[in-house]
Formats: sequence, C-alpha cells, structure tokens
Amino acid sequence: MPIELNFLDEMINEQYHFEERLGRLFNVFTILAVLISCLGLFGLASYIAEQRTREIGVRKVFGASTLDIVMLLTKDFGKWILLANLIAWPAAWFAMHEWLQEYPYRISIGSWIFPSAGLLALAIAVLSVNFQAFRAAAANPVDSLKYE
Repeated sequence: MPIELNFLDEMINEQYHFEERLGRLFNVFTILAVLISCLGLFGLASYIAEQRTREIGVRKVFGASTLDIVMLLTKDFGKWILLANLIAWPAAWFAMHEWLQEYPYRISIGSWIFPSAGLLALAIAVLSVNFQAFRAAAANPVDSLKYE
C-alpha cells in the first residue's frame, strides 16, 4: 500500500477553504442587499416626502427650520431600524453561536458587535433618507401650498 504524505498546513487549508469561499460569497451578497435596501429606503423616503408635501409647507410657513423637518422625516425611519435591530440581535447571536460551535477552538461573540452593527445600519438609513428629507425641507413652501 503506497504511503500518502500530507503536510499539516495543507490539511488545515483544505478544511478552511470552504469557509473562505463562503465568507466571500456572504460579503458580495451583503453588499448587494445593502445597496438594494438603500434604494428601497430612498424610494420610500421620496414617497413619504411627496405625501407630506402640504404638511411640510405648513410647518415651514409656521416657522419650522429645515433641521426640524429633516428630523421629523428621519425619526420615523429611525424607530423602525432600532426595532428591527432588537428583533435581529437574538437571532444573529443564536446563529453565530451555533456556527462557532463547529470549530475545535472557539471564540466568544463580543458584546460590541451587535450595537455597532445597529449603529451602522442606522447611519446607512439616515444617509439614505436625509438626502430626500433635506430636499423636501428646502423646497419653497409657496410651491407646495399654491395648488391646495
């Protein structure tokens, strides 16, 4: 029977090759999902700003600043992002915990991971929404109230 010699580093590389490919695939689909969700948020912010044009015009006539109106439109999205994070954190922790149990040498999941991911999601949502909210807030209130 012939002797089959393998180096230890080659065996370890073979074991983790699938994990590396899976990680690259997750990165690509994560970037794609974030881009699609940003487009959806942008469209939803545009729709909401269009629906609330008269309200924004009235608020501006009564002295609301542009920042007040931007905060009014952004606040609604922020609540939903925070709620989604509170629902997703336990599911993500459970999935990551189960995945890490497959390895002989385990690391613990840091407590900073989930709040930082939540803040990143909130920042991306605010950046997506603020452009449309600022555009609606900076519009002349006369144009929105003229046809009502």
